[in-house]
Amino acid sequence: MKRIELDLVFGALSDPTRRGMLERLAEGETNVRTLAEPYDISQPAVSKHLAVLERAGLVARTKHGREHRIRAVPAPLEEARSWIGHYARHWKRQFDAVEAYLEAHDMKTEASAPAPRRDTKKET
Repeated sequence: MKRIELDLVFGALSDPTRRGMLERLAEGETNVRTLAEPYDISQPAVSKHLAVLERAGLVARTKHGREHRIRAVPAPLEEARSWIGHYARHWKRQFDAVEAYLEAHDMKTEASAPAPRRDTKKET
């Protein structure tokens, strides 16, 4: 996926209303009115949210007469998940390497540390 497409996907996912709409669409296709019901926002605001989701390729719209049906399109989410997974694996390897280095360094420090001094003077 190109960077600009990922930017659109992550931008679309940055809003809780749009994420909620996608969660609802995971249950299946629905019309715009039903999709908008849980939100206390105007119809123009709903249209703007849907336009962002459409531009990112996350939803598709079909018209049946006057009714607009919306369905989720999973491919962009899968590509975003793949991108995140790639970098998650990269950073895990980096953190594992740092952890191994620190553990080795701690063991060397412990091995070379002088033994605690004991007071050899006898009390009288």
